[in-house]
Amino acid sequence: MTMRRKNIAILTGGGDCPGINAVIRAVAKKAMLEKEMEVIGIEDGYHGIVDNRWRPLDYEAVSGILTLGGTILGTSKTVNPYRYAVQKGNRLEFRNLSKITIKNLKNLDIDSLVCIGGDGTLGIAYRLYKDGIPIVGVPKTIDNDLRGTDITFGFDSAVSIATEGLDRIHTIAESLHRIMIVEVMGHTAGWIALYSGVAGGGDIILIPEIPYDLHRIVEKVKERNKKGKRFSIVVIAEGAKPKGGDIVIQRFVKESSDPIRLGGIGFLLGRQIEEATRLETRTVVMGHLLRGGSPTSFDRILATNLGMKAVDLVEDKKFGYMVGVKENSLVAVPLKDVAKGPKLIPFNHPMIKAARSLGTCFGD
Repeated sequence: MTMRRKNIAILTGGGDCPGINAVIRAVAKKAMLEKEMEVIGIEDGYHGIVDNRWRPLDYEAVSGILTLGGTILGTSKTVNPYRYAVQKGNRLEFRNLSKITIKNLKNLDIDSLVCIGGDGTLGIAYRLYKDGIPIVGVPKTIDNDLRGTDITFGFDSAVSIATEGLDRIHTIAESLHRIMIVEVMGHTAGWIALYSGVAGGGDIILIPEIPYDLHRIVEKVKERNKKGKRFSIVVIAEGAKPKGGDIVIQRFVKESSDPIRLGGIGFLLGRQIEEATRLETRTVVMGHLLRGGSPTSFDRILATNLGMKAVDLVEDKKFGYMVGVKENSLVAVPLKDVAKGPKLIPFNHPMIKAARSLGTCFGD
C-alpha cells in the first residue's frame, strides 16, 4: 500500500521584510529533500486562502531566492478572514469569512500551514489553529517587537540600513551645522531607533518606551553647541511621543486589522527644536527603505534556521506553536503568547545603559 505524501503550505503575511524568502527556501528545501513532503505556496497572505490562490513550490521555484528581499509569494497587510473588508458603495462592510478560509485550507489536503508573519499574521494563525487548522508560526518583523523570541529576522537588516543612512546624514549635519532628525519605524517599541542610534552615533535617541521632554532635548542641543559641536543627530521612532502627549497619526486604513498608520513626529519635533534653538533643522524619514533590499548575512542565517526548525515542528505535529530564539537556541513558543502584546524595551536594558554612559540623551 502506497502511503500519501505529506503536504505543507507556506503563507507570508503583513509587511514585507528582508529574509522572508530565506525562510520560504529553508522550509521548502528541507520539507522536500529531507522529509519528502510536497510544498505549496499561498499567494498574497490570507487573501490567497480566501480567494483560493496558491501554486506548487518545487525545488526550482525556491532556487536563487536566498538573497532576494520581499517575498516571492506576495503578502497583504489588510486581509483578516475573521474581519474581511468588503466595499459596499461608499462604505465598508466587514464579514467573517473564516468558514470559507477553513474550507479552502482543508480542500488543499495539507498536513500543516506554516505562517510567516508578525503579531497580526500570527494572531490570525492562532485563531485558525483553535478552529482546527494545524499551524506552525515563524516570527517576522523588522521591529523586533514580537513576544516569545529574543530576535526576529529583518531586524538586523533594518538596523544596518538605518545605520548606513545615519552615517551619510552625519556628514551633512556636520558640514552644514544642522540638527538632523532621522525618523525610523517603531510603532510601540523603539528597537530600531535604539540600535541604529547607538551604531550611528545618535546624540539624542527617542523611543516610545520613554516619553520625552522637549526642554531636555533643547538643553542637549545647546549643551553640544557650547562645547563646539555645531550639529546634532536625533534618531526618533515613529511611535515616540512627548510626556503627557499623544502619538502622531498620519492616517487610518479602515480595512486593515492594524488601522493606525503613524508618521510625522520627526517633522513636528524638527519645527519645535528649530523654534526653540534658532538652529537650522531638517527631518529625514527612513520609512519603507528599512523594509527593502537584500537581507544581511545574519538575517539569512537566522531565517534559514527558523525555517528548518519550523519543518521539525510540523514533523513532530507540534501545532499551535511558533519557532522562537531564546538565549541563542531555537525553541517552540505557544502562539497564544504572541498575542499578549508587543515586546517593549525595558527601561534598564543594557543598550540604553550603554548609550547613557556615552552621553546619549533619551529626552527624559
